[in-house]
Amino acid sequence: MTTLSATPDTVDTALRDFVDAHPRLFVLTGAGISTDSGIPDYRDDQGAWKRSPPMTLQMFMSGPPARARYWARGMIGWRHFAAVQPNVAHRALAAMERAGRIELLLTQNVDGLHERAGSINVVDLHGRLDRVRCMQCGDITTRETMQHRLGEANPDWLAMQATIAPDGDADLDGVDFSGFHIPPCTVCGGILKPDVVFFGENVPRARVDTAWAHLARASAMLVVGSSLMVYSGYRFVLEASRRGLPIASVNLGVTRADALITLKVERSCADALAPWA
Repeated sequence: MTTLSATPDTVDTALRDFVDAHPRLFVLTGAGISTDSGIPDYRDDQGAWKRSPPMTLQMFMSGPPARARYWARGMIGWRHFAAVQPNVAHRALAAMERAGRIELLLTQNVDGLHERAGSINVVDLHGRLDRVRCMQCGDITTRETMQHRLGEANPDWLAMQATIAPDGDADLDGVDFSGFHIPPCTVCGGILKPDVVFFGENVPRARVDTAWAHLARASAMLVVGSSLMVYSGYRFVLEASRRGLPIASVNLGVTRADALITLKVERSCADALAPWA
């Protein structure tokens, strides 16, 4: 593995040479690409959790107290999350796609920033936070609609402020959530959940199959802003390595796949990808 963290010129040249040499890139992105947009990430540069791990599906479905905690924090955090904009790294990948350089963009993020930056051939591996799904009937509504309903049901919470956390969450500690009211599905009265894959939940098979099919046609893999600690993304690096594909990584700190990476660029995603924006 070649690791580059020295001069910007050296990094830019090595990464540009990698991209130029491999015309069909399978790109996998993680939380690190969105930090320059103002969305906090989960892990430090050693791959360890910076905070408590996110809520699991089992906890969310365990009863009203867990769901009240989730939606109360989400109602506060959504105000910031909904306002974030794509940064130079998102725009750079969209430009690469327009130039015909990207076979597929597979993102572990749920922020929708790749699509807003102009990328088209995107698979949102873990879903999208701007959608809400009923766990009973499957009806899909927008997160903005849910935000309005949450506000109507909990007007006393509208003025509350909190520190923004990853993926539309907010740090509300020492708060009594027992009085927080969660609107039910308007179709069947069922439990509403953001249309994202929680820890302990399986990624829909169709998304995985689509990603495998594109990886089979790729000439190399580019990982941007991911420590690859979550297996749902890491497995694609394992398969790329098994196929003998060159793998480049742009990430600050260690990754789970350091032993498999051909070129490692330890630089912020925005700085490293800026030449393509």
